[in-house]
Amino acid sequence: MDFFLQLLIQGLSVGFLYALAALGFVMIFKSSSVLNFAHGDLLAIGAFLFLVLAAWAKIPFLIAFFLTLIGCFVLGFIIERLFLRPLIGEALIMVIMLTVGLAAMFKGLLLFIFGGNLFAYPTFLPEDISVRIGNINIAPVYVASFVISIIFLLLFGLFFKYSSQGIYMRSVADNQTAALSLGVHVRRVFALSWAIAALVCAMSGIILGIISGVNVHSISIIGLKVFPVVILGGLESIGGAIIGGIIIGVLETFTGGYISTSLREVVPYIILVFILLVKPYGLFGLVEIERV
Repeated sequence: MDFFLQLLIQGLSVGFLYALAALGFVMIFKSSSVLNFAHGDLLAIGAFLFLVLAAWAKIPFLIAFFLTLIGCFVLGFIIERLFLRPLIGEALIMVIMLTVGLAAMFKGLLLFIFGGNLFAYPTFLPEDISVRIGNINIAPVYVASFVISIIFLLLFGLFFKYSSQGIYMRSVADNQTAALSLGVHVRRVFALSWAIAALVCAMSGIILGIISGVNVHSISIIGLKVFPVVILGGLESIGGAIIGGIIIGVLETFTGGYISTSLREVVPYIILVFILLVKPYGLFGLVEIERV
């Protein structure tokens, strides 16, 4: 029973992390209908930027954390302005292929600068934040992952519900044409969506780096797990992304604990295939009905 609870808590921590990463993916899709294939590489950029600031430049960890988030937030604006905005009005497949190109470019640059080696962050999480419940010991990294993910998911929820920019983003997601006619600056919403998505990726990448180290290939592959998460929850559902992340994280952890660590990496894609066959729009996705 203790082992079960230990795996459950670890799975929830990882699941909330996946949910946080999937949130940025869903935001971009809802606002512009673009599938961002560079999502995993944005995670890697955030993880390596924090590595440079915290481990190599010796900047205090809290300052390095916020500098990383700010840097990736600005990077999101730059990506939208330089690469995405010139393609507004073009066929959607062109924009999607652009994100594939961006993914290859980012990964190539990271490999050129850092190589394919595994890097580790210095130990900076105090052991005092570990939680012990009976015989169950929750490591500081999982406690930090759980707390940070919950805090930022709540902050994003409040942002979307009560802030003017959050309301604008929701209106664009629901109906771009209607939002434009009401005076919403749609291009600004696109830019903000990419900026927030890059910020969320940085946060997820940092926590993933704390858990398993920083490696270009492994973090990029972990970024691909966003696809099973958002397909399971529903491509247009922010709440679905959270639920999908938790389900994927828990199932993945239980598979690694009870069956095989190798099979653990395959579970998200088995779920992806299954949900596409049974419920293609996801658990909370909206079924589109077209009338001719």
